[in-house]
Amino acid sequence: MSDRHTPSNERAAWDALLVDIVDYVRDTPIDSARAFDTAHHCLLDTLGCGLEALAFPACSKLLGPVVPGISVINGARVPGTHYVLDPVQAAFNIGAMVRWLDFNDTWLAAEWGHPSDNLGGILAVADWLGRNAAGLRRAPPTMHDVLRAMIKAHEIQGVLALDNAFNRVGLDHVVLVKVATTAVVAHLLGLDRERMLNALSLAWVDGQSLRTYRHAPNTGSRKSWAAGDATSRGVRLALMAATGEMGYPSVLSAPTWGFEAVSMHGQALRLARPLGSYVMENVLFKISFPAEFHGQTAVEAAILLHQQLKATGRSPMDIAQLTIRTQQACIRIIDKQGPLHNPADRDHCVQYMVAIALLHGRLVAEDYEDDVAADPRIDALRARMQCVEDAGFSADYLDPEKRSIANALSVRFNDGSDLPEVVVEYPLGHARRRGEGMPLLRDKFRRHLAHRFPTAQQQRILAVSLDPVALASMPVTAYVDLYLPT
Repeated sequence: MSDRHTPSNERAAWDALLVDIVDYVRDTPIDSARAFDTAHHCLLDTLGCGLEALAFPACSKLLGPVVPGISVINGARVPGTHYVLDPVQAAFNIGAMVRWLDFNDTWLAAEWGHPSDNLGGILAVADWLGRNAAGLRRAPPTMHDVLRAMIKAHEIQGVLALDNAFNRVGLDHVVLVKVATTAVVAHLLGLDRERMLNALSLAWVDGQSLRTYRHAPNTGSRKSWAAGDATSRGVRLALMAATGEMGYPSVLSAPTWGFEAVSMHGQALRLARPLGSYVMENVLFKISFPAEFHGQTAVEAAILLHQQLKATGRSPMDIAQLTIRTQQACIRIIDKQGPLHNPADRDHCVQYMVAIALLHGRLVAEDYEDDVAADPRIDALRARMQCVEDAGFSADYLDPEKRSIANALSVRFNDGSDLPEVVVEYPLGHARRRGEGMPLLRDKFRRHLAHRFPTAQQQRILAVSLDPVALASMPVTAYVDLYLPT
């Protein structure tokens, strides 16, 4: 008689995590004025980042239909372009645009990521539903619906990121974009509870992206379209579930074959706090610099040093050694020595960011391109830098009451003299600096519009976009149409 254990084929109950997410999306009202105000600014910032990316051929070459020349009747529009696509491909287009320049919002925890990446799926589906509202016999979505979906997608992605470190097992954070997009898009599509659970389970059972394209020696441009891929996949899976495609109730917890067993070394996934609107209220904005967020305060400190050097008549090349006192996450992700091969490599190197800021007193997207990177002074400065972890900075980074992203720069010159250390604890886009940051975020949106549209069209977009009441009540289709190129 065999001792082999035969696993039970009894259908399991739905994993509690799936139930918690679906019931949150379906049933939890969002009544936080702060969350909606932040979501409003997040929407504008995310769209502006996408518009700016259209000027970069490496991004624009990936946009449009899968097969050139195809257009979709009553399809979703891609802002800033003439493309009219199915909602899956439109989600990819929008998602790739908003992530391309590493300039949209950020969430930092045990896992990190960019919750506004979900706007690709949300906006594409809402616009597509609006253009087919008559045939679907339903009211067209408004921008208030988009903002509410953004808040919930932020919350799902961000709360899952608090305690679950997918990066520790080599998986990319875009798994959370796919999960969050699937959940909120399934609800926008009007799926019932069972089909929403089916859709969400399909997102977890999918193969997940490796992080290798974010790290040496493979850092490359996929990191700029990975979130577009993930949000579009969320739309695809929600649409499949809408047809009645089955789900997998114990996709997370099943022994041997579940996500936790296969991908998390047996560690159970958990929600660190009840789902509400915490993440949107506390999300981080990249206001000044298109750069990986763990280095934002280092760049801010470097610009202050640039100003001090200028005032004292010194050159950055007079620096013999520069020490970056930082958090563990910065060292893990963007402390990079050796050659940098492409813009994606450079915008994930804290030494490169600091060198540009010291030399020029700025950091803009064009500074990652080959012509700027050819300046030999950049690598000469990088060679004089070292990153050192500060345990206090690492602790404050994870402290839910602080969530700082501190960096401190100290320099010693060739003549043996030095300057007082420059410390920046909270970046400009931090929740603790909202009063200072939001006017500048609106200015950032205005600049991005100005780079893409004539003055009269900019004014039409701004008239609605800067009026929260008018924006919230506007049909999604009417708002997206404002971004059609002339």
